[in-house]
Amino acid sequence: MFPGINPSQMKSMMKQMGIKQEEINAKRVIIEKDSGRIIIENPSVIKINMQGNESFQITGEVSEAEEDFSEEDIALAIEKTGKSKKEVEESLKKTGDLAETIIELGD
Repeated sequence: MFPGINPSQMKSMMKQMGIKQEEINAKRVIIEKDSGRIIIENPSVIKINMQGNESFQITGEVSEAEEDFSEEDIALAIEKTGKSKKEVEESLKKTGDLAETIIELGD
């Protein structure tokens, strides 16, 4: 973070300034937008609490997914999984990915 400062000195300085950090064990981070989703796979998530205000620092493999799936995509997922249209649509909204939906519902 800062060159020449060892990690224990950094922790001490952060504690004096009222800054706490906590690593969050996360599998995936999804940010929902009006036009789709930002999906961060294999994330490293750090929760930072500074004087009562929480923020998050996230790094990982970023991709974007659009929300709209065609009727053909939905029909294909229904055919491959044997699930109802409602179940397929809910899974597509959750995963944002046709292939992942087929794998998830096919189990």
